[in-house]
Amino acid sequence: MENQDINEENINTQQDTNTQNETVAEENVTNTPSPEELLAEEKNRYIRLYAEFENYKKRTSKEKMEFFQYANQDMMVSMLGVLDDFERALKEIAKNGNEADLQGVELIYQKLKNKLTEKGLKVMEVRAGDTFNVDLHEAITQIPSPSEDLKGKIVDVIETGYMLGEKVIRFAKVVTGN
Repeated sequence: MENQDINEENINTQQDTNTQNETVAEENVTNTPSPEELLAEEKNRYIRLYAEFENYKKRTSKEKMEFFQYANQDMMVSMLGVLDDFERALKEIAKNGNEADLQGVELIYQKLKNKLTEKGLKVMEVRAGDTFNVDLHEAITQIPSPSEDLKGKIVDVIETGYMLGEKVIRFAKVVTGN
């Protein structure tokens, strides 16, 4: 009986060993990828790398365009003072100057304004009665509104606002009614 138990134990051990060897052999077979799988993996890696590169090109192109668009922002802001001075000069010459002086200054003013507009400068259209918007307007002061419909709205425009592209470079300075 003891011999039979030992024999059975040896047989079971051999079967376990055979099963383990088969499992190891199967693992070895499945661990080595086929050439098709390697090709598919490399192709996938190539497609991802290509997509990353395309995204990089688009991003840098967009950044470059934004840089060029807003690179002259400092120059534009400094020129706004000159534009304001021209507007004040035109008002004064219109009051008590002669017609030839007015036409000459207005010609220079229009030429400067057109050149700045070509470079992306936009005038904010703000009128009395418009709704106050903190994203576009800067309230200098509040006064009692002359009429009921002007409460919380713009009563007067002190200084014109400007945008460069879609970005505000100078807020319109306004007086609001309360």
